[in-house]
Amino acid sequence: MTPYFVARGASLCAMACALSAIPALADEADPRIVVTASPIIQEAAVKVARTPGGVDVVAAEDYEDRLAVSLRDTLAFSPGVYTQPRFGQEVRISIRGSGLSRGYHMRGLTLLQDGIPINSADDNGDFQELDPQVFQHIEVYRGANALRFGGSTLGGAINAVTPTGRSAPGVDMRIDGGSFDTVRGKLAYGHADDRADVWAAVTADSSDGGRDHGRRKAVHFNGNAGFRLSDRVETRFYASVQSIRQKLSGALTESDALHHPAKGNFMGDQARDIDSIRLQNRTAIQIGGGQVAFGAFYNAKQLYHPIYQVIDQKSEDRGLFASLDWSGDLGGMPVALTLGSQARFGRTAARQFVNIAGHRGAPTAYAIQKAETINSYAELRAAPLTGLWLIAGGLYTHGERRIDNRFAPERSGKATFDTFAPKIGLLYEPSESLQFYANYSRSVELPGFGELSQTPAGGAPGFTPVGAQKAWTAEIGTRGRIGIAAWDISLYRATLKGEMLQYNVLAGVYPAATFNADRTRHQGIEAGLDLTLTPWATLRQMYQYSDFRFRHDATYGDNRLPVVPRHFYRAELKLGTDRASVSPSVEWMPQGAWVDYANSKKTGGYAMLNLGAQAQVREGVTLFLDARNLTQKRAIGDISAVVRYGGQASFYPIERRAIYGGLRARF
Repeated sequence: MTPYFVARGASLCAMACALSAIPALADEADPRIVVTASPIIQEAAVKVARTPGGVDVVAAEDYEDRLAVSLRDTLAFSPGVYTQPRFGQEVRISIRGSGLSRGYHMRGLTLLQDGIPINSADDNGDFQELDPQVFQHIEVYRGANALRFGGSTLGGAINAVTPTGRSAPGVDMRIDGGSFDTVRGKLAYGHADDRADVWAAVTADSSDGGRDHGRRKAVHFNGNAGFRLSDRVETRFYASVQSIRQKLSGALTESDALHHPAKGNFMGDQARDIDSIRLQNRTAIQIGGGQVAFGAFYNAKQLYHPIYQVIDQKSEDRGLFASLDWSGDLGGMPVALTLGSQARFGRTAARQFVNIAGHRGAPTAYAIQKAETINSYAELRAAPLTGLWLIAGGLYTHGERRIDNRFAPERSGKATFDTFAPKIGLLYEPSESLQFYANYSRSVELPGFGELSQTPAGGAPGFTPVGAQKAWTAEIGTRGRIGIAAWDISLYRATLKGEMLQYNVLAGVYPAATFNADRTRHQGIEAGLDLTLTPWATLRQMYQYSDFRFRHDATYGDNRLPVVPRHFYRAELKLGTDRASVSPSVEWMPQGAWVDYANSKKTGGYAMLNLGAQAQVREGVTLFLDARNLTQKRAIGDISAVVRYGGQASFYPIERRAIYGGLRARF
């Protein structure tokens, strides 16, 4: 059976229906592939569609007519990805309840750019360094489906892919702006010949952010150069440089979030300033039936972060990786093999000072933090019957975390982790446009320094023995197209032990404490459904059902976990053609989420109406409009969890009404 693809919408967002009796390499295009997306997106969809679980590809075309500042703007219709705004580029991003108790930064997901982790070596991470303006497409691998990226966490992996000189030749320009003094721009150029190609982009962003003390500005450079050393060998060098300045508006009380959503926190002049550089190389060698790839990367980052104290950190992460993708026959039976290993080594000089109006005061803490994470994985796929693939694999993780506490040597410590996460699954394609899949897998999430270096009352940060979070997840699902409908639906249940939960013990006291819960359960539905109603009318929908709770806990019984609501729905109706269109959309949370572990306080629901529009004024030049929260709805968007609600400032309002517009051109 040859590959057959059908796109969800124009860009394969959350829909790739493909299976081949002999797995093709990504660059092998079948003439009968039926999609409207570009060949590059088709290739990405071929790869993810061989996965027996929740995966999808989000093309840049899906959000190019929006003010795409953060991953919330790019992944709004990716099934299973829960995103809510906090302020500026700061958002909550969670898949299957990953890191749901974190009120800042990100945990439980592996973020990558061009296949290289953005996360630090301790696997904690930030997303501000990813600029959606430069991406060609984004690959989302939910849960254990992220095995091929060395991902072993509950949430999975998100890989943002930048263009090359071959996929995006010429000049690409963009300027947009609008409410809250927002101005953004992009200038990119790509060129290719028979032996080499080069692509580079510079982007800039400035905005007041919509809330007091929320001003941001950033400049990004992203580029890569590829060289064909022979017909079978290609090497590519990547570089990324960021300078980000973000004031932090902070959380509000419920009353302020609902009645004064523009309010911000000026105390301590809180901010997150980042200067970083990432360098990497990837070399690919085509062999009979497959490909060998290997490379190295280096990330350096300086973080100046005035919050409850001034956090001043300098970090370096280095890494190596290698992989093999091969397909062939074994006794006449089609088989495919994936092998790989990824090693990351990091060192952070972590200093803290008394916060005096955003400036360093007396030193309060100094530690050298060293992390090592090595993920080695293998996956074997075999097709004993036409259209049926059986998959077995696993990921072995070795991790080391060491804290050398220079302020309080007695509070130094070290932890070592060695775990194995197996996975089995099947993928069945009864027809060329329909797939069913199932898998059962284990996930393991190691604690990072945010969990291992906690501050006791009246003391300096030190080593805290937090254990690994482990889970077994069962998943079934289907994706395909019949008539006017294209869908991607997954049902999952994860049984967790030692989930890392975090909350503020006392109101206004930071940082929050982290502990390993006993047993918890995350289960839900991740659904995407597109309906092509007419050639000029398409309805795009995303729905999530999330049931996260304790299981017979000594303190909380079977209480639900806070932060993520049970139901969440988005829909967008596109009316028109590629020449001109309008796209009204709605975001609906029927009921709010719990605020606390005691389940004593729940937020309210909301419905938010947005509108998009675009018009092509000439070949390669497009004007667009992005209007948000047209009815000026006031509601709670995100929550920082607490033990028991007592009026704490734990809330972030949804986006205020805003109107943005812009122009994009390609020559």
